[in-house]
Amino acid sequence: MSDPRPAHKRILLKLSGEALMGDDAFGINRATIVRMVQEVAEVVNMGVQVAVVIGGGNIFRGVAGGSVGMDRATADYMGMLATVMNSLALADAMDKQGLVARVMSAIAIEQVVEPYVRPKALQYLEEGKVVVFAAGTGNPFFTTDTAAALRGAEIGAELVLKATKVDGVYTADPKTNPNATRYSSLTFDEAIAQNLGIMDATAFALCRDQKLPIKVFSILKNGAFKRVVMGEDEGTLVHA
Repeated sequence: MSDPRPAHKRILLKLSGEALMGDDAFGINRATIVRMVQEVAEVVNMGVQVAVVIGGGNIFRGVAGGSVGMDRATADYMGMLATVMNSLALADAMDKQGLVARVMSAIAIEQVVEPYVRPKALQYLEEGKVVVFAAGTGNPFFTTDTAAALRGAEIGAELVLKATKVDGVYTADPKTNPNATRYSSLTFDEAIAQNLGIMDATAFALCRDQKLPIKVFSILKNGAFKRVVMGEDEGTLVHA
C-alpha cells in the first residue's frame, strides 16, 4: 500500500515565464495561471511548504526586439522587473485560490513587494504561506535557474522542481525520435557527461555542490506536480 503522505516537506518550484503564456504569443494567460495555482494549492493543503522562483520570458519576449544591441546588464535588469510582474500575478491568483502568498524581491521595490530576507522567508514557509521569490538573484549575468538553485539551497529545500513543457529528460528529443525514452533518474555526473542541458551550468553546479536534487517534470500535465511531491515515478530525478 502506498504512503498517502507527501515525500517532501519543503520544495522549491521553478517556473519559466513562458509557462504562464499558455497558447498566447506573450504575456500571462489567465486560465493557465489559475490551473497552475490550483495544483500548487492542492500540494500546500497537504502540508507541503512551497517556494516559487519564476522567470520573465513571457513579458520580456514582448520587448526583446528592442533589446537587440542593448547592454547585457541593462537587459538583465529589465528581465528581473518582468519576474516581479509575474510574481505579483502569481501571488494574486494564489490569494484568490485561498492561499496566502508573499512576494520577496532580490531588488528593492518596497512600495510594491517586500525585500528578500532569508529568516523572514523561512518564517513564512513555516506558517504555511507560499513564498514567491522575484527578481532572480538581484544580479545581472545570472539566470532564474541559478536563482532557483540559490534560493533552494538557502531555504533548505529538499528538492528543486524544474517545471518544463516536457515530462522529464529523454535519451533524445521525443518530438523527433519516437524511440526516445525517459530517464526516471540520473546522477549529476551522468547528466554532465551526456550534456543534457537540464539547467544552466552555474545553477547545475550549485545544486550538485549542495547535493540538492532536481526533478524535471511537465507543468502542462495535469496532476504531475502532486505526483512528484508524493514521490511517484513522474518526470526525471537528477541526484548526487
